[in-house]
Amino acid sequence: MTHKPAKNGKSYNNPLHQNVLFMEDPIRKPEISKYTKFKKVDGATYHRVNEFLRKRTYITAREWALARLCTDFRTRGGAEMTFIGQHLPELVPFMQEPYTPQAVNQARNSFKKKVNKAGATFFYGAMCGFFTPDELDDMLFESGEVARFLLEVEGTSLEIDEEIDIEDRITRVMRGVGEAARLMLERRADADLAESNDKTGTREKE
Repeated sequence: MTHKPAKNGKSYNNPLHQNVLFMEDPIRKPEISKYTKFKKVDGATYHRVNEFLRKRTYITAREWALARLCTDFRTRGGAEMTFIGQHLPELVPFMQEPYTPQAVNQARNSFKKKVNKAGATFFYGAMCGFFTPDELDDMLFESGEVARFLLEVEGTSLEIDEEIDIEDRITRVMRGVGEAARLMLERRADADLAESNDKTGTREKE
């Protein structure tokens, strides 16, 4: 995995430059040391974490880590790209080198694009009538289990009421999509049948 050079031309792969970067912001050292996410994968290599994710999702270990950090270190002005990139190895045990702000933003955008594509694929499967309502319910349950597992592994906890509320809202939306898709397919089938009958009637008259 390659890393982009910093804007000032100094490479983040230079150990001396890394030390300078980390010493530039001593006030935030306690904040870094208190960050306890990803401790359950402490000692795991990037490659192993990547394989773990690839079996369950479409995102990479890099995208997983940086999406989490961009959420946890977000201000009114947006995610703290520079801070996240500079202290990446301290914040995430399987990330070995700092990132430039540009590299952090690239991973963040890659995560968003993959989630959007996965969502579009899922909704198409629901709307085209390929899956039954029961199959959609099973799919949502399995997806929810994987999501909860990832949250547990990374060390993020949700209040039980918050988790139930999220699941209920998603379930209501998907059931609505499934029902709308069923009605749409029925109407299309009725229209095709009516058109076929009209053609048959016309041929018989001829």
